[in-house]
Amino acid sequence: MPPSIPIATYRLQLTRDFDFEKAAEVVPYLKALGITHLYASPFMKARKGSAHGYDVVDHTRLNPELGGDAGFALLSEALRAHDLGLILDFVPNHVGVHFADNPWWLDMLEWGPASPHANAFDIDWDQLPHRKRGGVLLPILGSSYGEALERGEIELRYDEREGSFSCWYFEHRLPIAPERYGEVLRIIVKEAGAEASEAGKHLLALASRYRGLRHPNRQEAPRFKQELKELAGGAEIIARGLDAYRAGADRPNPTLALHHLLERQHYRLGHWRLASSDINYRRFFDVNSLAGLRVEEASVFEAAHGLVKRLIAEGKLQGLRLDHIDGLRDPAQYFQRLRRLIRDAQGGNTKPFYIVIEKILGEGERLQTFAGVHGTTGYEWMNVIAHVLIDGKGLDALDEIWRQISNRAPRLAPVLKEAKRRVLETLLTSEFTVLVRLLARIASGHYSSRDFSADSLRQALELYVLHFPVYRTYLTGAGPTAHDRALIEITIAQARAEWYAADEGIFDFLRDALTLELIKPGRPPHSAPRVRRFALKLQQFTGPLMAKSLEDTAFYRFHRLLALNEVGGDPAAPALSVPDFHELMQTRAREWPHGMTATATHDTKRGEDARARLMALSEIPSEWTSTVARWKVLNAPHLVTEGGLRAPSVAAEYMLYQTLLGAWPLEGPDAAFTERIKAYALKAAREGKEQTSWLNPHANYEAGLGTF
Repeated sequence: MPPSIPIATYRLQLTRDFDFEKAAEVVPYLKALGITHLYASPFMKARKGSAHGYDVVDHTRLNPELGGDAGFALLSEALRAHDLGLILDFVPNHVGVHFADNPWWLDMLEWGPASPHANAFDIDWDQLPHRKRGGVLLPILGSSYGEALERGEIELRYDEREGSFSCWYFEHRLPIAPERYGEVLRIIVKEAGAEASEAGKHLLALASRYRGLRHPNRQEAPRFKQELKELAGGAEIIARGLDAYRAGADRPNPTLALHHLLERQHYRLGHWRLASSDINYRRFFDVNSLAGLRVEEASVFEAAHGLVKRLIAEGKLQGLRLDHIDGLRDPAQYFQRLRRLIRDAQGGNTKPFYIVIEKILGEGERLQTFAGVHGTTGYEWMNVIAHVLIDGKGLDALDEIWRQISNRAPRLAPVLKEAKRRVLETLLTSEFTVLVRLLARIASGHYSSRDFSADSLRQALELYVLHFPVYRTYLTGAGPTAHDRALIEITIAQARAEWYAADEGIFDFLRDALTLELIKPGRPPHSAPRVRRFALKLQQFTGPLMAKSLEDTAFYRFHRLLALNEVGGDPAAPALSVPDFHELMQTRAREWPHGMTATATHDTKRGEDARARLMALSEIPSEWTSTVARWKVLNAPHLVTEGGLRAPSVAAEYMLYQTLLGAWPLEGPDAAFTERIKAYALKAAREGKEQTSWLNPHANYEAGLGTF
């Protein structure tokens, strides 16, 4: 049997071109390499054609594109025969939405808050402006709503197999609420001129059977749909009558009819640009098609982890790599539930189960202990290894080069703060607005805090998140740890120092809301559910804010040495001495001996070889300075200046030079390896073999190229 704790893992990216069966074929090779556990990318049912698997649409099913149950059985048998364990990259935080493939999302669109799956999504139902009823904003349109409507791009269709109505916007399905079926059928029969026909009379009778608001309800709807699809001649009448809703620029009445129907749904369609300001469901960062999953709800947790539990019970899964745990509302609660699930799945045969988490730690930040967690996936150690390979003296020289090129001090903090402000104003405005509104409702709940205006609270909260130094805190419903309390206090102090209006206790109020002191006994009564929701929800916001600001913005503005611009790293940090490195490793051996060590992941900005070449610049800063100066002179005629702007900018030009250097060896071992790949591909083409990506480890193995 494989060891409970992996000695060496090998990650395979599963796709429809490299499925369970092909993964099973490379298992003997992995065994020969000394691998103890296959580390698989997500393999629950994902969006069709997904190249990564993180856009899961159904946690309860194995991905049919990877071979489904039959293909997974082949992989499981191969792993068992060679004593290899299986670690799954599991996605508990979000699911793929929109389109027409997520059953929970579609049910929520059809039934709104009444859907049993509505609590799976973090939706603020009452946040849509200028709308009488609650709803969820769907920013899926490529143009304004009015343009899409008048161009006929939104179309009402009838599904004969289900007896259901849905609007479609290209590949996006938008179910119609059954309580509107009656009015739809009456308009359709009238449009088709079928009132006197037998089928038309039956349709009208069916439409009139359920009267009053919210009818047919969830219990009545299945029978309604069944009768509708079984009604002889009904489909033909509906097909003709749908013209009453066929919108177009020269069809004002049908356009208005379709608009009124859409306005009565549990969703509102909008241009994709509205997402940054008006979206009211929690997303994975700023990706509209990935909605946050509320696994803090016990029913959602059980449903999303049912397949994992079964695989553990069957002995087919020996570990989990948990994706983006900073997106969870309460990670401590999550891991306690997960540990119980594993224990129940194993029954009386309880044995160690390996769990690592994708957690990005800030510079100097220590990992919090969670139940059953063996460590992280190793992002922080990747950066520690990079910093010990840097020549500290040369790094000082590179600081000066960057200062001269960018005309800015080699400090990351001001760049990061500027990036955070930009992200708040653009990508994550809607999420921030939700938090501000919630905080304002809390303040207005008692006379002692009602004079804190929404605008003042927004400014205070903005200063807080701008100064917040790490990805998140880990409060629970019971309150913060001593470490998190100190972190909040320090951040509040820094925010208060930049406040130029009269304080009047606004930062004390914010601090007490964040630490849950506001709802302690003896305090003025505020809504405890709202305060807890605000404090825990803010934790889910600061992570995406930091990620989008640091990894996706500041890393492309601060280019002292690109080898250090990696996930979980600080590009402005000094070099690490060998004694300090050993001290860190000794601490790690004591505290997290079983965490993963990574030098590259699927999230790294640059490969190991490129980073290694760039690290060497710290050893030859003088040569690098003269080379960059020469290149700048040579390329000066190719610069473009327009409207007072230079393209590329000075900083971007410097980044480009480093990027070219990182990929530079066009001769030597790299070139020879590339030629061998090309030769194999040509040989396979001549022999009529199926073409395979050169990154496919199975193809490399058969070609005798080994792995990398």
